Amino acid sequence: MDKTEKKVSMRRNSVEKSQNHFSNSSNKNFLKKTGAFFSKVFHIFDNKLTVMIVPHEKGKVINFQTNVFAMVLAILVIAGILFSFIFFNKHAVASSAEIDRLYAENSQTMASLDELRDENNNLLQTAKRFQASLSQSLALLGIETESSGTNSNFGNSDLNSIFSTEEMATGSIRETADIRQLTSYLEGAVQPIEQIGKMLETQNSLFSDIPSIWPVRSPSLHVSMAFGPTIHPITGQWYIHKGIDLSTWRSGDPIYVTANGQVVNVGYDSGYGNNVIVKHKHGIYTRYAHMNTVHVQKGEFISQYHVIGTIGNTGVTTGPHLHYEVHIGSDVVDPMKYLNIKVSR
Repeated sequence: MDKTEKKVSMRRNSVEKSQNHFSNSSNKNFLKKTGAFFSKVFHIFDNKLTVMIVPHEKGKVINFQTNVFAMVLAILVIAGILFSFIFFNKHAVASSAEIDRLYAENSQTMASLDELRDENNNLLQTAKRFQASLSQSLALLGIETESSGTNSNFGNSDLNSIFSTEEMATGSIRETADIRQLTSYLEGAVQPIEQIGKMLETQNSLFSDIPSIWPVRSPSLHVSMAFGPTIHPITGQWYIHKGIDLSTWRSGDPIYVTANGQVVNVGYDSGYGNNVIVKHKHGIYTRYAHMNTVHVQKGEFISQYHVIGTIGNTGVTTGPHLHYEVHIGSDVVDPMKYLNIKVSR
């Protein structure tokens, strides 16, 4: 067994030696080939070149010697310089175009900002006039505004602060501060305006309960006879005309009740012809006479602008018209005093 192991070991060592020898031979061959390649390249680049510069006119010929390596290097350097010049030139052109574009946008933005400042100034001037008008209206209506330490309340949101404390600010900061002040003022003005709206709503309800609109609505409407002493068109005698006569020179135009109320009489009279009497709040009555047709019944509740009939010439008349009266209790009053309170819708 010992002899066999020795033989195997000897064979193994022999194989290893042969492999190492082959490997060393391969490395030596590779190095020789690589060295030979670089030697050839070196010899190629080391070849001498003579460059001659011959002028067109008589002159000294310039020549100089160099090698291939220096020539190739010079060509690469020149090519690199040319490439860099072209690249940076294109980049500079693109940058110049971008700068021009940004400059144009900046000019447009500045123009828009100037326009915004002008509009902001106009808005503030309008707000000042609105404040003065609103304050005057509130004073006439007897509405008192609450005063508080906060800027949101109307009492302390006077626009004078915009034109005093902010005068030291400049540029867009000033415009922003002005708009914030204006916003605060408008928020404070909401409450008084709401109060005015509620008051007007109440007043509108009151106007609906009193005879405040014209009973006839027509472009050709005119007052053919006013209230008060006048000469009777038929008898020629002086008498008190207890209402106003409204004419459109034709029959059939609608007649509107002038306030909310209840119909208390529908009938025919030899003097008034077809006529309607409506009872309103506050002890007020209205009469509509000389009607051609009647569209309401006694006891009916009607609202302002309800059509109660049409213009006619029944009774004692000289032509189609509406005789309109307003009574307060037992007194007869001039209807024009109420018609001037509110313009018809």
